[in-house]
Amino acid sequence: MAQALIYIAHFVSKLTDADAENAETQHWLHTASSCGYISQETSEELLESSLQIGRMLGKMINAPKVFCKVSE
Repeated sequence: MAQALIYIAHFVSKLTDADAENAETQHWLHTASSCGYISQETSEELLESSLQIGRMLGKMINAPKVFCKVSE
């Protein structure tokens, strides 16, 4: 059982890393749009995708056991 808890903790750790990277992506999308590197429309489309990814990551972080099938 202890091994399963370690695996779940590691899984959540990786998910929180991914969520932080997603937040950084959102920052750079805002920056790229503000500097004129991408259009406002493209920025909005990509930001919506990023927000959807963030929601999925949040659900996974809040219920990691659903995604971790560890045999005991």
